[in-house]
Amino acid sequence: MAKSLIFAHRGANKEAAENNRSAFDKALEYPIDGIETDVQLSRDEVAVLWHDRFLGKLGLPDRRIDDFDYAQLQGMNFAAHFSPGASPEGIMSLQAFLDAYRKRCRLLIEIKNRGWESPSRHEIKVRQTLAMIGVTHDDKILVSSFDLDSLIFAHQCVPQFPLVYNFEPEQTLSDAQRVLVEQPFLHGLCLPIKPLNDAMAKLLRDHEKSIAVYTCNSDAEINKALELGVDILISDVPQKALQMRDQ
Repeated sequence: MAKSLIFAHRGANKEAAENNRSAFDKALEYPIDGIETDVQLSRDEVAVLWHDRFLGKLGLPDRRIDDFDYAQLQGMNFAAHFSPGASPEGIMSLQAFLDAYRKRCRLLIEIKNRGWESPSRHEIKVRQTLAMIGVTHDDKILVSSFDLDSLIFAHQCVPQFPLVYNFEPEQTLSDAQRVLVEQPFLHGLCLPIKPLNDAMAKLLRDHEKSIAVYTCNSDAEINKALELGVDILISDVPQKALQMRDQ
């Protein structure tokens, strides 16, 4: 069986500001296999890297990424929430991320399509992401989302692209059975570690689908993922996951 691939969750986010160059560079000081990051859209439709629904980490708890243009976001300090002494970093664009890291490791890019956004903005985000990545003939770059409609649209845009559906913790084996039958184009599922079990793993293997799992940080979580033989293990502590995998 192939080794599980270890992906740094938003970069080495325990050691530097998440989804910023400093966290990605720090993650690559370890022999990680890949980086997971999150894409949202600025007000003026630039794809940028940010996870949260709001900008509370920047002292703006009632504002969102799409309340600001890209130039404004570049002028904000997205590293200050991690450490007052951290070097200032403006928001990173998806294009800059791809330019810097696609040749250095595997990438898992999660499209954050939110309920308050119009379907047209969802589609812009999907189209931009796929266009920036370009033609791919392997699974070195994967795109995922919790929004199944976004993945269906992505498949319509680029039928051969490897797409991963992110499961919520409350979704079940029955949900997985249904989506794998109804959406056979999916490359795989990305599941929370807690509900992942032998039955779910077997279902995905029987359908020849990839198994990714988030977010494995404790020894018990990492061991569980490794014992189930997941393809991708996403962790906030990738150095620990690497050490445990390679023991």
